[in-house]
Amino acid sequence: MAGFSRRIGFMFAVGLGLGLGGCSLVPPYDRPPAPVPARYPADVADAGAAGPRDLSWRGYFPDPHLQQLIATALANNRDIKAAALRVEEARALYGVQAGARLPALDLGATGTWPRAAAGNYAFQAGPTVPAFELDFFGKVKSLSGAALHDYLGTEAARRAAEVSLIAEVARIHVRSRAAAIRAMLARQALDSRTAAVALLARRVRAGLSSQLDLRQAQTLIGVAESELAEQQLAQARAANALALLIDYADMPATAAEPELMDRWGTVPAGLPSALLAARPDILAAEERLKAANMRIGAARAAFFPAITLTTMGGLAAGGFGKLFSPGSAAWQFSPQLTLPIFDGGRNEANLDLAKVRRELAVTEYEKTIQVAFREVADALAGQALLERDLAARIDTRDTEAQRLELTRRRYLAGTIGYLDVLDAERSLFAAEQNLVEARRARLENAVDLYRALGGGCCNPAAAAAAPSR
Repeated sequence: MAGFSRRIGFMFAVGLGLGLGGCSLVPPYDRPPAPVPARYPADVADAGAAGPRDLSWRGYFPDPHLQQLIATALANNRDIKAAALRVEEARALYGVQAGARLPALDLGATGTWPRAAAGNYAFQAGPTVPAFELDFFGKVKSLSGAALHDYLGTEAARRAAEVSLIAEVARIHVRSRAAAIRAMLARQALDSRTAAVALLARRVRAGLSSQLDLRQAQTLIGVAESELAEQQLAQARAANALALLIDYADMPATAAEPELMDRWGTVPAGLPSALLAARPDILAAEERLKAANMRIGAARAAFFPAITLTTMGGLAAGGFGKLFSPGSAAWQFSPQLTLPIFDGGRNEANLDLAKVRRELAVTEYEKTIQVAFREVADALAGQALLERDLAARIDTRDTEAQRLELTRRRYLAGTIGYLDVLDAERSLFAAEQNLVEARRARLENAVDLYRALGGGCCNPAAAAAAPSR
């Protein structure tokens, strides 16, 4: 009995080795070529080609208040928490699938009590390996590999969600600051125009100005009040949006005097090929493609025989009292071979489905690259064009300020009427508001560039933390 058990154990070990190291029917994976030009458009090519970056959001966004908002959002945002839970879900699913590659070991006991008094009693007890499939054709290994790539793709998607959250917080912060500055300008204009109306009213009573001048000045008060209300509403909406992003945690205190940063990071974009290793959404799309490729191997393996082994070793006897007597050692070995003959075309359909899903994953991967290329090109174009626009608006604001000063002097000298002064004030107010909008647009474009380049948490080495195959 001992020699037979050793032979059975040797056969099981050989079968187990063959099962764990079986062949693979997974198609070779080749990364699809990037369906975009090798370089960005000529008008943005001078942005440089520095290659991959390691850009942290704290270094890119130096505003202390914004940094507090981003840190609070990353710690509390519900979407980020959900993304993290999806990563843990994918990790657990990978663990379940990877566990199928190893045999399970149970400890069991069975007994048989026949109805007839003279029947034969049977008892067995010992360790059991239940229905372990020898993976000769790599089906289990393919499914395990697909689960691993699903996990890696979910992790990359979580990092993409973080980049999007950082960009959205920065964008709303910029709009909130811009609205606060425009509201401040409207309030200053309202105070100045109210004082001007009071002065004009006295001049009208003294016969030094006309009712037309007074009515024009009162009209400008209404314009300033309308602008103030509009910007206060924009501030309130931005505050509500930020509160949602940080999960209604305590809002960090803002500076007493609203201001916009002069500029944020201006970074070289690198070549389009660098995006493949930088954008987490592209990494996620490629992992989904790899998972789809692995599932083709599992679908192909379904056409081949499946061999499962069930073994049990321990003690067996015709009565419980004899279970531990000498000679009760036993070994049960139950191999099972299943050869698919007719399945109504299910295996063929499953293989076709796996191939279609791979082609769909290829299409989605290529589309993700194209969208990334366009977003980077747009942001790089804006980086230069908005800079020129800002310079032009600064010149316009300075010119309008000088014009207002000269107009006031001529009015006091009596060479022009007050309508000219009101027109100059209106033009300066519009120029100041346009300048704020130009600064807002440039900062939002910098946010777009940060997101388009993959953000600061896009380190390809992050995958090293993934479980081993």
